[in-house]
Amino acid sequence: MNIATPITPTPDRSAAEAALETLRQWAVSADKADLATLDPAIVQLLKGGEAYPLFEREYPADFEIEPDYKESLPDLQNGPSSLIKGAKQQIQHVGISNFRLPVQFETRDNGPLTLETSVTGTVSLDADKKGINMSRIMRSFYKHAEQTFSFKVIEAALDDYITDLESFDARIQMRFSFPMKISSLRSGLEGYQYYDVALELVEQAGVRQQIIHLDFVYSSTCPCSLELSEHARATRNQLATPHSQRSVARISVLLEDGANCLWFEDLIEACRRAVPTETQVMVKREDEQAFAELNAANPIFVEDAARLFCEQLLADERISDFRVVASHQESLHSHDAVSVLTEGPTFAQASLDPKLFNTLFHVG
Repeated sequence: MNIATPITPTPDRSAAEAALETLRQWAVSADKADLATLDPAIVQLLKGGEAYPLFEREYPADFEIEPDYKESLPDLQNGPSSLIKGAKQQIQHVGISNFRLPVQFETRDNGPLTLETSVTGTVSLDADKKGINMSRIMRSFYKHAEQTFSFKVIEAALDDYITDLESFDARIQMRFSFPMKISSLRSGLEGYQYYDVALELVEQAGVRQQIIHLDFVYSSTCPCSLELSEHARATRNQLATPHSQRSVARISVLLEDGANCLWFEDLIEACRRAVPTETQVMVKREDEQAFAELNAANPIFVEDAARLFCEQLLADERISDFRVVASHQESLHSHDAVSVLTEGPTFAQASLDPKLFNTLFHVG
């Protein structure tokens, strides 16, 4: 038995207009609760507007913000906890990264110095809060940006944005490239060496920590390769050269409470005492020969480097906990030789960032 399926005619424009008029007539006497459940697009039609109205396309340069209008602006990020997506868990760090501005720093020997600085600022977020106002971190920082920076000034900025954002833990990190004039080994030439430095202020559970990070770039001559090269010369009169490579150590130090100032120059000089084969800036032939001799006098494995840096850091009473991460970027192998040495609980951790050693490449 065949049953014919009725064919629904496709509505035309006149049918659509008639339907809209019927909808509007119904809305006149409809209950407000029913109207509140309608699709917003239908509500717009009921008001006599269009589904896609022609908005004003000229920028209103003369428009002035009135207090009532400002108060009416939506703010989803600071909305109620009902808007939270995902698990209602505390977030340890949320904020901004690579916010850049010129900052004036004090130096040990040459007075204040203005450097382009990358700022990372984060706060903790309670489990029942939707989010934070990111711009408040920047505004808090700008209040202090005209001052010559020290850890005391960074603490003032940290205080401001903990208060502004109603948070309990916070962190500020400031990264910059610090110039220091270096003399060549024998020719008397001078040039600027640039050091990647970061200042970090951390507050956790009411306890504050001041941390300095420094990347120190040096040449490492392999002791094994040096001995084998000399063996070839001595036993077979065969010319051979030991392999050396550009190497990077990231030194992170926690400053001791109440200690005297640890200048950037102090930390750099401690690294240079530990491993004197720092890469050179200005070089003539006599300097290149001197550098070859200096490397031969100071051959080091990556384990040696970590312990030599450690020895210098332990000797400085201004330094509490510390970490040394060293990477010898091999010219013999297609891989790097790396080591990590920590002192104290601050930097001790079971897991390492999978990309940690990739960040130790120095780009000249």
